[in-house]
Amino acid sequence: MMRALRLAALIALAVLAGVLAWRVYQSEMTPREPLPALTLAPLEGRAGFDPAGIEGTYLLNVWGSWCAPCRIEHPVLMALRAEGVAIYGINWRDTPEAANAFLDELGNPYAGVMQDVDGASALALAISGAPETLVVSSEGEILARWPGPITADVLRNRIYPALERDAQRH
Repeated sequence: MMRALRLAALIALAVLAGVLAWRVYQSEMTPREPLPALTLAPLEGRAGFDPAGIEGTYLLNVWGSWCAPCRIEHPVLMALRAEGVAIYGINWRDTPEAANAFLDELGNPYAGVMQDVDGASALALAISGAPETLVVSSEGEILARWPGPITADVLRNRIYPALERDAQRH
C-alpha cells in the first residue's frame, strides 16, 4: 500500500513538473508582436501618455468603470504600482465622468491613462473584453497578454515572467 502511494505521488509530481515546464515553454515561445498604432484621447483631468514615448517595460491595462472584473483586479494594479511597475491605462467604452469617478473611488494605479473613444484602439489590440492587460517591452513589442482580471496566479505565471525576461534582455 505504501509503495503504491509513493508511486502515485511520484507520478503526480512528474505530471505537475511537465505541465509547469510546458507553461514556461509556451510563455517563452509567445511570438512578439509590435504594439499597433493606437487612437487615444486624453481622459479629462488625468495625466495622459504616448506609447511611443514610454521608456522601459510596462503594463497596458484596458479597463472600464462598468466592468465588474476591473473592480476586482483594481487592488492588484494598485499593489503593482506600489511595487514600482509602470502601468498605463486605456479606458474603454466609458464616459470621462464615470472613469474619473471610478479612479477617484478606488485610486489611480496608472502612470498615464487615456480613453479609447471610438473603440479603434481595442480593435487594433484585438481586445475581446475588459479587463485585458498586455506586457509591452521597451522596444514596443507585446510580450504577453492576459484577458481577464489579474490574479496572484496570473502574476506568478504570466506577468512577472514576461517582465523578468525583458529585464534580462537589457
